[in-house]
Amino acid sequence: MNDTSSTTRPLRGSCHCGALRFQVTADPARGATRCNCSVCTKLGDLTSLVKPEAFELLSPEAELGVYEWGTKTAKRYFCKACGTHCFGRGYLAEVGGDYVSFNFNTIDDFEINELSVAYWDGRHDNWRAGPASKPWPIAAGADRSPPAT
Repeated sequence: MNDTSSTTRPLRGSCHCGALRFQVTADPARGATRCNCSVCTKLGDLTSLVKPEAFELLSPEAELGVYEWGTKTAKRYFCKACGTHCFGRGYLAEVGGDYVSFNFNTIDDFEINELSVAYWDGRHDNWRAGPASKPWPIAAGADRSPPAT
């Protein structure tokens, strides 16, 4: 989550209807991650993490809905009007403490097809395996070994 690269820059994001707006200072060259857990799969998240000071909410907090589940290590924020999930906030010692995760799919005027993507196996709580260069299986009973590259 160290944003010191020369390609770090401000990125503006928004929900579908434009009521929820934010700016994040991030380095797209670091890529993004996709997780196969149930919530990430259903939302289609393509995320990256930054420190909280690299994130600025440009809309009133009143525009936000919040979703929290399970161990409550993170809260996901979405637009109350259109339902678009834009970012999350949480704390994990493994990533350096407090963080903001933002959904690259909500970044305006940015070509997400240029991002490199790393894949996590959250569906099977297989975090210790680390990221893979290809998607992990989703189906129940599927082989949980790292995908062949």
